[in-house]
Amino acid sequence: MRFFHDLSLSAFTAGFVAVLVGFTSSVAIVFQAALAFGATPAQIASWMWALGLGMGLCSMLPSLAWRQPVMVAWSTPGAAVLATAGASGTFSMHDAVGAFIVCAALVTLFGATGWFERLMRRIPMAVASALLAGVLTRFGLQAFVAAQTALGLVLLMLVSYLLARRFAPRYAVVLTLVAGVLAVGAQGQFTPSGSAAGIAWPVFVAPHFSWAGAISLAVPLFIVTMASQNLPGVAAIEAAGYGGPGGIPVSKVITVTGLATLVLAPFGAFALNLSAITAAICMGREAHEDPAKRYTAAVSCGALYVLIGIFGATVTGVLTAFPAELVAAIAGLALLGTIGNALSSALQDERNREAALITFLVTLSGVTLAGVGSAFWGVAAGSLAMLLQDLRRRAV
Repeated sequence: MRFFHDLSLSAFTAGFVAVLVGFTSSVAIVFQAALAFGATPAQIASWMWALGLGMGLCSMLPSLAWRQPVMVAWSTPGAAVLATAGASGTFSMHDAVGAFIVCAALVTLFGATGWFERLMRRIPMAVASALLAGVLTRFGLQAFVAAQTALGLVLLMLVSYLLARRFAPRYAVVLTLVAGVLAVGAQGQFTPSGSAAGIAWPVFVAPHFSWAGAISLAVPLFIVTMASQNLPGVAAIEAAGYGGPGGIPVSKVITVTGLATLVLAPFGAFALNLSAITAAICMGREAHEDPAKRYTAAVSCGALYVLIGIFGATVTGVLTAFPAELVAAIAGLALLGTIGNALSSALQDERNREAALITFLVTLSGVTLAGVGSAFWGVAAGSLAMLLQDLRRRAV
C-alpha cells in the first residue's frame, strides 16, 4: 500500500503531536459543554466516541483519497459557546442535539453551494497569512510562557530543537518530543488519571427542535465554527501551498464535516470543522520534506483520533497525563516554521503591510465581541484597513 511506503517517523510524530496538542488543549472545554446540558458519564463517553470517530474518519479518508493533508477537528470555540449557553439551565440535552443538527445542516449548505469558499477567495493573501500568524503565535508564545513554571524542561526542549534543526532537521520535532518525555519521565511528572480500560459506546439522544434552541444554540455555534475555525483552517491550507486548483477542495471538505456532524450529532458530535493549529503541524516541513507525502501525517492523526473515540476514557487518561508545560512547549516549537512563513508572506508587500499588521494584532489579542472570536474580527479589521488604503490610492 502506498501509504506505508510514504509514511515516515517524522510524519507519524507530527500526527501524534497534533493529537496531543489539539486534544489536551481543549478536551476540558468539551467536558464542560457536555456537563452543562446534564450529560451522564455514559453520554460524555459517547461524545468522545462521536467526536473521535468524526475527526478521525474525516481526516483519514479524504487524506487517503486525495493524498492531501486534510485535517479536521472539533470546534473548540463552539464548545465554549455551548458550555456558556448550557449553564443557564434553559436547554436540555435533547435541545442541544437538535441545535447540533441545525448547525450541521447550515455547514453542509455553505459547503455544498460553495458559498464559504467563494467568500474566502475575496480575502487578500496578506490578510489571510496575517490571520494564520495571529492564530498560531498565541501557541508559540505559550511555549516560552511555560518556562515560568518549568524552566528546565522548556530550556532542554528548546536546546534539543535547535540542535536537531542544525544536525537532523527532518527529525527536529521527534527528537524534541523524545527529550521532553524522557525529562518528564525521569522526574516522575506524568499524572495518569487512572481511568479503567474499556471501550466507549454510543448513546443515542433524540433531538428536540425549537426556535429558541436554533437562535440561542445553533446559530451562535454555526457562526463561531465558521468564523473562528473554518476561516483560519482555510488560511492554513493556503499558507501550506495546498490551496487552489489541484489542492484540497475546501467546499467538499466542509460538506463532509457537515454531513458527518449530521450523522453523529445524536451521539454527541456538536461541530466538526477544518483545523488550523493541528493542520499547521501536519502540513509543515517538519512533518515531511516532500509536500506530496505529508498526507501521511494527517492519516496518522486521524487514526489516533479513531482510537480516542473507541477507547475514550483510557486514551484521555494517557494524553492528559502529559504536563501542560510539555504540551505547550512542543506545540510552540513545532509551529515556529509555519509562524515565520506566515509572517513573511503577510509582510512581504509593503503596500499591504499595515493592513496585515492590524489583522495580526487583532487576531493575536484573542478579543471576543458579540460572541465571535478574534479570528473573524482580525480579518474584518484588516480587510477594512485594506479597503480604505485602496480608496486613498485611487483618490491620489
